[in-house]
Amino acid sequence: MLRLHNSSFITFHHQFHNLSVFSSNKSSRVMAPPILSLALPSETGRVLSIQSHTVQGYVGNKSAVFPLQLLGYDVDPIMSVQFSNHTGYPTFKGQVLNGKQLWELIEGLEANNLLYYTHLLTGYIGSVSFLDTVLEVVSKLRSINPTLTYVCDPVLGDEGKLYVPQELVSVYREKVVPVASMLTPNQFEAEQLTGFRIASEQDGREACRHLHAAGPSKVVITSICIDGTLLLIGSHEKEKGQSPVQFKIVIPKIPAYFTGTGDLMTALLLGWSNKYPNNLEKAAELAVSSLQAVLSRTLKDYEKAGYDPQTSSLEIRLIQSQDDIRDPEITYNAHIYD
Repeated sequence: MLRLHNSSFITFHHQFHNLSVFSSNKSSRVMAPPILSLALPSETGRVLSIQSHTVQGYVGNKSAVFPLQLLGYDVDPIMSVQFSNHTGYPTFKGQVLNGKQLWELIEGLEANNLLYYTHLLTGYIGSVSFLDTVLEVVSKLRSINPTLTYVCDPVLGDEGKLYVPQELVSVYREKVVPVASMLTPNQFEAEQLTGFRIASEQDGREACRHLHAAGPSKVVITSICIDGTLLLIGSHEKEKGQSPVQFKIVIPKIPAYFTGTGDLMTALLLGWSNKYPNNLEKAAELAVSSLQAVLSRTLKDYEKAGYDPQTSSLEIRLIQSQDDIRDPEITYNAHIYD
């Protein structure tokens, strides 16, 4: 559980009660409203989530913000891109935020004493310049809250194909991984970040150890396919230099292709691992159980509506799955490696 220290609370309390902004009429003085999520820190925290946004459908922030709110978090989203729909459709329109525009938003928050966060969450980022600015954001947030937890989903690609420019791989490997608290790559992304192929469970565990050595204390390879079996492999290095607690969860394959699942999974891992900070395996059990329940509901709803799930990618049904997100039944159990 992350809370403001007493000294920090007093500082923020003082700032909020003395903060003022001037309207266009310079003779009038308007007091800014207090930010209760800062003055009265919750049992969970405040999350700054920098990810993609689509007007329609559930990917990026649309897939992450609502579930985190259901789990009790205050979430402030920044859109790295704003598209009409995800890029799996025949066409899309929209805008791409650049690093300068991202930093302007951070400056605006800081100018109003709104930049205290307990968590930073990042997902899809499409350019080196934007990612470099994200690294500046990490530094800025940690200068305000040194205990900031940075959860990074290093969205690079999947199934042997990069979704982003090649040069982002080295930036993630050399600059981002060292400052992350938790890393949630898929199999292909873990291979890109470690430089070796993952063809077995042992390879997956070794990849986690390699990533621990680079920085993050928690690593979850969210999907690994070994001999036709889909696995999650998690690893928690509770003390630097000590052997990590490692585990796997076997995940039954659902016969359909969904969008936004990686974004949802990382959000759930953030939410549950913060509630169980010393029990990553339980957090992963809750996250996987919730995700699979959402996907099962999505599949049933598409079939009920008369659609063939084999012919197109499916938009996950988040609103209809609130109970599965807020209070999931653990149906997928972690096996801890010896």
